[in-house]
Amino acid sequence: MTYHFSKIVNLPFDAAVAATTAALKIHGFGVLTQIDVKETLNKKIGVDFRPYLILGACNPKLAYEALTLEDKIGTMLPCNVVVQQREDGAVEISAVDPVASMTAIENQKLDAVAGKVRELLKQVVAEIV
Repeated sequence: MTYHFSKIVNLPFDAAVAATTAALKIHGFGVLTQIDVKETLNKKIGVDFRPYLILGACNPKLAYEALTLEDKIGTMLPCNVVVQQREDGAVEISAVDPVASMTAIENQKLDAVAGKVRELLKQVVAEIV
């Protein structure tokens, strides 16, 4: 089982970030956090890294449902979506597969919520062109 959904898009990096954020919003997700890995690595250890952004996405209704089923599920929230410029210059969008990340939790009701989130994130990645 893979732990992410990925797609190469025909967009410049900044346009891919905007398209990803817009697609997330359409499917009920907000971006709670934004980590600029390139900037952070440069600042902390002086490394020049390629453009790489981690978006912490949250669908409030589904997050609430998951939190009511499993109080420690917050350790796996929000769902990360990565926009990165690969070494070859292509831009790739990747989203975590919440079903894969929650296999250690034995809670069938939570599995159903993770499945809903999985389908929404698959749609998000698929819709970005």
